[in-house]
Amino acid sequence: MGRYFLLLRRVSGVLALLLALGACIPPVFAAPKAPLVLAAASLQESMTAAAEAWRRHGHPRPVLSFAASSALARQISGGGQADLFVSADEDWMDALAKAGLIVPETRKSFLVGALVIVAPADSRLRLRPAPGFALLRALGGGKLAMADPDSVPAGRYGREALQHFGVWDQVSGQVVRAENVRAALGLVAHGAAPLGIVYATDALAEPHVRMVGVFPPGSHAPITYPLARLRTSTNPEGEAFRRFLLSGEGKAIFRRYGFVAP
Repeated sequence: MGRYFLLLRRVSGVLALLLALGACIPPVFAAPKAPLVLAAASLQESMTAAAEAWRRHGHPRPVLSFAASSALARQISGGGQADLFVSADEDWMDALAKAGLIVPETRKSFLVGALVIVAPADSRLRLRPAPGFALLRALGGGKLAMADPDSVPAGRYGREALQHFGVWDQVSGQVVRAENVRAALGLVAHGAAPLGIVYATDALAEPHVRMVGVFPPGSHAPITYPLARLRTSTNPEGEAFRRFLLSGEGKAIFRRYGFVAP
């Protein structure tokens, strides 16, 4: 019996020592969580490059979801959870701001784009947008691929530019309304449309098209990309990545893909 109590005392002592040591061990913190970024479809290559650069700095690689700015804004308005939103125009960001869904002081317009006309890569067509320019003749009965002018920023800019030059009414019946600017680009790249209106950065990303015309800035509203953190975001990595995108290193990445980053 004495041996039993002696063994019990030793086991109890060991347990007490282990508990004491456990109290001295600092808590193990959970690994940082990757932020979720909702970004306009025209940012696919550039935002992916920025996410990779952020990962190389030792952070979790942001999860990126691309679509038309209109679709992403509706997703957020419908309760969709994310950390950052990058829109291809100010209007959709304005809508979220009005609804109280972004953190106002985190909003920043940090990129500027250009609007162009594209044709298949083997096309020798040249167009110079000007009042009454020969867009209808250039289509030759084919379709003009555009993001939906009623909701998608690239489409709205395109319609505004064509109205500015007085040719929208001539070609509106031949417009194919794509769900986003990359879908419009794909129609031209795959030969489903002889011409399309996209951002210059989209044209540079697709080897199967070439730019055949550039709309001057005064023909449409400025193409700016605002960035903001969403009100529901609780992930510190979201704010950290936002700051990286606005940094000199972040802007340099977007410049490599054809954006103007003041």
